[in-house]
Amino acid sequence: MKKAILVLTLSLSAFATFSCREAEENDKETVIVKEVEVERTEDREGILERTAKKVDQEVNKEIDQEIENIGDDN
Repeated sequence: MKKAILVLTLSLSAFATFSCREAEENDKETVIVKEVEVERTEDREGILERTAKKVDQEVNKEIDQEIENIGDDN
């Protein structure tokens, strides 16, 4: 009985030792890196800046219309 327990213990320890080893060279993953060129424009404004410019233009048009409606007081 002691021999059976000894053999079982040795076989389980051997199994645990060899089953946790790293994969062979054939099992290695291949990583492919692609380089992509991105064309950047000189204008690096974000969406908030572009929206603010459009709003400023519209507000300036409304101000100009109100000035014309008031007229010249001279």
